[in-house]
Amino acid sequence: MSDKRVLPPTYLFLAIVVMVMLHFLFPAVKVICFPWKILGAIPLVFGMVINIIASNAFDRIETTVKPFEESTTLITTGVFRISRHPMYLGMVFILIGIAILMGSLTPYTVIPVFAIVMDMVFIRVEEGMLEDKFAGSWLEYKDKVRRWI
Repeated sequence: MSDKRVLPPTYLFLAIVVMVMLHFLFPAVKVICFPWKILGAIPLVFGMVINIIASNAFDRIETTVKPFEESTTLITTGVFRISRHPMYLGMVFILIGIAILMGSLTPYTVIPVFAIVMDMVFIRVEEGMLEDKFAGSWLEYKDKVRRWI
């Protein structure tokens, strides 16, 4: 039987859709005007790069990137020295970049909701699984590296 759980990229896509809808339906206040909106490309690209680097680390070590699947290796190098969950952090940067590019206030309301959902639905479960699997190594890593940044 296949697992039909909704994965983080789907949540990211839905968050982007909601941000766009809020921007066009309820733009509230324009907080960033052209040409400054173009600066949103910086966090957008930064978030994409973080995700690519983290995904490549999973591939290189040949462990799963999918939530709820058991990891074979605890990754503590590269971007994982900065954040225990760099892919979720990258997704938040992507949303920040998109909000800046849109320039209105309402899309920003999606970002903290997205971060809270990622924490509750994925991060807490993943961290419990990692602690069960890697025990002392995980606790040592957890003491050194923050959850988000």
